[in-house]
Amino acid sequence: MRHLSPARVVILTDVTSPLPALPIAVSMQMSPSVPFLKQPKALDGSMVGDVGFDPLGLSSVADIKFLREAELKHCRVAMLAAAGSMFQDIATDPSFTKIAGGAKMTGLHDKIVAQGGMGQLLVWLGFFEVFGTYALFETLNGKRAPGDFKFDPLGFGKNPEAMKRYQLAEIKNGRLAMLGTGGMVHGYFLTGKV
Repeated sequence: MRHLSPARVVILTDVTSPLPALPIAVSMQMSPSVPFLKQPKALDGSMVGDVGFDPLGLSSVADIKFLREAELKHCRVAMLAAAGSMFQDIATDPSFTKIAGGAKMTGLHDKIVAQGGMGQLLVWLGFFEVFGTYALFETLNGKRAPGDFKFDPLGFGKNPEAMKRYQLAEIKNGRLAMLGTGGMVHGYFLTGKV
């Protein structure tokens, strides 16, 4: 054994002496998306789009089905918001221009609130949330997959392999839309332009 300074904590052994084999069980698996964090137990790769990303550890606090349902809901809303915010620069309806007066993004929100139109949105969206809550309980009881409302009028879900590909595209595009919509809204806050 060599003499070491206290600043270095290294165990050195004589190379000629055999070391006893120590049984070490490595059960900790690292997350593929954040390699310096442990893989969360709930994120085992069984859900489409699961890459083990949970730096805050939310999957150990809440049910993973609830988290996926919430993620899909936010993805779908963000995709609509991203498309809508881009569409208002491409085309305008003259009847809408009378109501909004050319306001966009958060300015439009403030104008509609002042006119009292947001009350209607609150009522209708609250109505949809009631059914969403019922669907959430079905998801938590294992009666339906998260985000699956059995709405497939064009029959895209007939082929299971294609369905998995569509689900992966939805979750990836939705995650991108959440980031993109946040960027557009904050860009509007800073510049006042879309």
